[in-house]
Amino acid sequence: MGLVPGIGTVTGATLLFFHVSGSVLANGALLHREDLTVEDRAKAASVLQTPKTFDAPEKFEAMQGGAGTSTRKPSRDSFSHSNSKLTFEEELSFKVGNGLFKKLWTSSPSSTQASDGLGPLYNARSCQGCHLKDGRGRPPRPGEEAVSLFLRLSIPPQSEDQKQALEVKSILSVPEPTYGGQFQAFAVTGLQSEGRFDIELEDIEVPLSGGEMAVLQKPTYKVRDLGFGAMHPETLISPRVAPPMIGLGLLQAIHPGDLEALADPEDLDGDGISGKVSRVRDPQTGELSIGRFGWKASNPTIRAQTAGAFSGDIGISTPEKPDNYGDCTEVQAACRNLPHGEQAHLGVSEAPDPVMDLVTFYSENLAVPVRRDADDPEVLKGKQVFHETGCASCHQPKYVTRKDAENPAHRFQLIWPYTDLLLHDMGEGLADNRPVGDATGEEWRTPPLWGLGLTKTVNNHTRFLHDGRARNLLEAILWHGGEAQQARDSVVAMSPEDRHSLIRFLESL
Repeated sequence: MGLVPGIGTVTGATLLFFHVSGSVLANGALLHREDLTVEDRAKAASVLQTPKTFDAPEKFEAMQGGAGTSTRKPSRDSFSHSNSKLTFEEELSFKVGNGLFKKLWTSSPSSTQASDGLGPLYNARSCQGCHLKDGRGRPPRPGEEAVSLFLRLSIPPQSEDQKQALEVKSILSVPEPTYGGQFQAFAVTGLQSEGRFDIELEDIEVPLSGGEMAVLQKPTYKVRDLGFGAMHPETLISPRVAPPMIGLGLLQAIHPGDLEALADPEDLDGDGISGKVSRVRDPQTGELSIGRFGWKASNPTIRAQTAGAFSGDIGISTPEKPDNYGDCTEVQAACRNLPHGEQAHLGVSEAPDPVMDLVTFYSENLAVPVRRDADDPEVLKGKQVFHETGCASCHQPKYVTRKDAENPAHRFQLIWPYTDLLLHDMGEGLADNRPVGDATGEEWRTPPLWGLGLTKTVNNHTRFLHDGRARNLLEAILWHGGEAQQARDSVVAMSPEDRHSLIRFLESL
């Protein structure tokens, strides 16, 4: 198992009372970490303290994915390497899972065994189709079809039954009655797709100190060529780009108590930051759990996130989501009358186990790339600016993962994801006005920042935020509002030199 990178052994007196990662510690003990011994708690507490100076990197800071960090040179494959702590047998599972992640599904019936069942309505033919090179999606370029960006759909509750279902969280939103929970722009041969959508852009100028000017582009989304009639008049639409896949298993291994300790929904400490935990039902257990994955923290586990993507994005059923018609609604009779790909001799659903096991394992074990230039003076200055402007209040730099994590490769690791995985009000500028579970129309989960600077290398673009509207990191910062308004305004007011250092720091992650 080993110790957390950088912790080593603790000698001498125990630590005094102090505050770290939102938790009150007594004699170095993270009180909620029942997975750790008293000695381990002291070790974890010592490495989780906020740095007092910024003249040198913190110990093991470059190994942002713990001991499993990929130390390979940056390349287009930087997000596609396996966690370095996997065993030989696990490497085999990872590689088979990679093949299934890239697999192109075909429509039914097909001459192939276990590869049909696509759609009938879909957004992509493979997981890799949205998460290109296991990285970040983007809006379509002029003349392109949207693939790694799609639209979520829902309506306000229309009945007491729907209100009750939302209250007990048996559902997190009410699907649009005809088009379901997701807008699919593609369909198998012989079936009309749900339609297309256009993106209109409005320029917004933002003056910056030092005489600089930034120009943001505000997108508006309009559906057209609807294949199954008009949408409900109260339909709520929200765009999504595919997020990068790295480090997901490590995020899953963060102790829930660490996230609870960071939450402050009533802003009791008066710092203007009121992050809250997203509570969702685990589809395997039915129990309420912390949502960690998705732009609105709607899924508690990577397996749940994977099952949702198979169903909504590709139209492939799984044991967790067994409807072989994916997001095709009962109103779309032409869709549901088509053949599906389930084959009884292979198991229940179109992607039965071990397919789900292997794709989930692959998704849990994509390595985080090593930091670049962590000791560069300008990067260190940018790190100081990041902390002083309050960015670290939501983008929590580091954690020590659970010692009892399911996968030994994820246990007791010092990781640097720069997220609290909580929901925060990001202001009207980023609002989609579409509630999902505990997330209001203004709230989003804090996205991890690790790997940020390799987006251009891996995906040949620098589009950020939930819909890819930001064309670079500075624009992403300038879109922040709500709880992040003060930090955003500090970036606007700071010197051009400090802004450049801040961006250099983010590019090093």
